[in-house]
Amino acid sequence: MTGPDSVAAGNESADAGRFGRAVRLPRGWLSEKLSLHARVTLLAAVAGGLAVALVSLAAYLTVRQQMYSNLDSNLLDRAQSAVEQGVLTRPDQIRGVPATALGAADVLIGLAEVDPIDGSLGVYTFSRATAPPIGGAEAAVAMRDASESVRTTAVSGHPPYRVVAVQVPGLNQRALVLAQSLGPTNRTLHNLGVVLWAVGALGVIGAALAGNAIARSGLRPVAELTGAAEQIARTGRLEPIPVVGNDEIARLSQAFNAMLGALAQSQERQRRLVGDAGHELRTPLTSIRTNLDLLVQADQRGGLSAENRAELMADVRAQMDELAALIGDLTELARDMPAARAFERVEFLNVVEDAITRVRRRAPGVHWDASLMPFPVLGDEQLLGRAVTNLLDNAAKYSPPDGRVTVRLVDGTLTVTDSGPGIAPADLPHVFERFYRSTEARSRPGSGLGLAIVKHAAELHGGLVYASNSPAGGGQFTLWLPHADAQVRRNPAS
Repeated sequence: MTGPDSVAAGNESADAGRFGRAVRLPRGWLSEKLSLHARVTLLAAVAGGLAVALVSLAAYLTVRQQMYSNLDSNLLDRAQSAVEQGVLTRPDQIRGVPATALGAADVLIGLAEVDPIDGSLGVYTFSRATAPPIGGAEAAVAMRDASESVRTTAVSGHPPYRVVAVQVPGLNQRALVLAQSLGPTNRTLHNLGVVLWAVGALGVIGAALAGNAIARSGLRPVAELTGAAEQIARTGRLEPIPVVGNDEIARLSQAFNAMLGALAQSQERQRRLVGDAGHELRTPLTSIRTNLDLLVQADQRGGLSAENRAELMADVRAQMDELAALIGDLTELARDMPAARAFERVEFLNVVEDAITRVRRRAPGVHWDASLMPFPVLGDEQLLGRAVTNLLDNAAKYSPPDGRVTVRLVDGTLTVTDSGPGIAPADLPHVFERFYRSTEARSRPGSGLGLAIVKHAAELHGGLVYASNSPAGGGQFTLWLPHADAQVRRNPAS
């Protein structure tokens, strides 16, 4: 069955679907228009107001209930006392008793009697006194249907009355009725309500002031952190901010300082990379331009011999190859997002074999002694191939023309040993640094980035690499990578 409520609900749902963002406007408006300080103050004021309102309501209802209960007990006690003393229990008595009897000058007193013949209800009261309101509840008490009754009734032109009735013992069906105006009680409750409203308003104001103080004190570290961030954004100076305490704000400040430290290191690496790259790129470019200038000048004077021209072009081609390798190395080292790489299960043995094949063609005079065992790793096959190739190229470069390079792969440990002069002890700690060139290496081709790429690849794959000298005197490089099954559980790129 479809009614107005269901239709309204359907329309509301449709409106929410069409105007979903509009439905959330009030909440978004508060978050956009009010600052965090203002929202904390407002929240404290609302919470304080609700708490005061609940306490005031509970106090008002408790006092009201207690006042009504006391009034009822007082009236019943008075009526029961009169009945027990036998006064005000007969019509002739009540007509002759003054209104001050029982100390009841503040109440209306009446005697309700049911006529045994026609069942009519008669009411007797003091002479020239107002009779209390008498109705069905009081008649029921007179007819013995109830022992007593308590009710509130309205009287035209007067405040409401609280009316009680008790049975009068005897053969006649009578009930003594007492009624007291609720005017004083209601005035007292009204005054109490005014006081509670005033207290509530003061409570809301106090809660707002307290919330403002709490917001100012609690958000001071946030304001300081915001000021520090704005200062850094304005000046670019990545100076850490002071950390005080060990609360959540202190942890945020520590995290912010850690971020600043990482950003400073990244900027330093970029500056160093740009500076070193500019220096290293200048050398092959200068050499290429010098050779081209010589070629142009020679052509203007009649040209070079075929042998000299071929030698010059070979030099230019070598410089171009060196420049291309340098640009590739710089591009590889400039990647600061290792997690973006697609790691997959790779057989490391195949990577090493392919690298040996490539390097053997470039160094035909070097003898290669390889002993390889299968070992799966999880990683980037292209980057691993470049790293292994750089190790082999380095070994071939420092080996004599008829030298020997030994390559061993056992349980994920790749060891490459050349037959060159070895590595000077002063150079061992620096061989994996970017653009580091030892004294012996400065006369040889290379960008100074090959071993830095090897270290970069090893760290990216959760491995390590180190350099040493073999007992035979040549340089020895060891690259270790974890097994693919172990690397799956801890590699962030996976």
